[in-house]
Amino acid sequence: MVRLAGLHDVEAIGRLLHDFNREFGEPTPSPAALAERLRLLLDHGDTAALLAGDGPGGLAVLRFRAAIWTTGLECYLAELYVTPNRRRQGLGRALMGEALKEAGARGAGSMDIGVDEPDIAARRLYESLGFTNRAGGGVGPLMYVYERQL
Repeated sequence: MVRLAGLHDVEAIGRLLHDFNREFGEPTPSPAALAERLRLLLDHGDTAALLAGDGPGGLAVLRFRAAIWTTGLECYLAELYVTPNRRRQGLGRALMGEALKEAGARGAGSMDIGVDEPDIAARRLYESLGFTNRAGGGVGPLMYVYERQL
């Protein structure tokens, strides 16, 4: 159901990423431009993509970087998207399960995710998988993610 994407999948990845941003009214490069970008990122080795279902119907993009405080890697879930017609069928959970396995297999000791406050479905999924926005687990202070365009 979920598989690691290869360079031969970049066109499908480009379409999914384009559709994701269009669905939420965000600006987006063309599917072809996104495919070329993913080709470069996958070829570089610090990015992995997982595809789920026929079509495919879902995508997870993982970015890896060397950690400061440990000798391992940190993993950032850059994108998780399931097409509207495939939602509520377990693809998001399946993608996240494989994403966690892939991150661990590559030596990551943690995974970070940024999620918008109104995206209740995604927040519920992540929390059900043990993710928290509290420092030190469920008892610490609330953590924030900040972003600024340069």
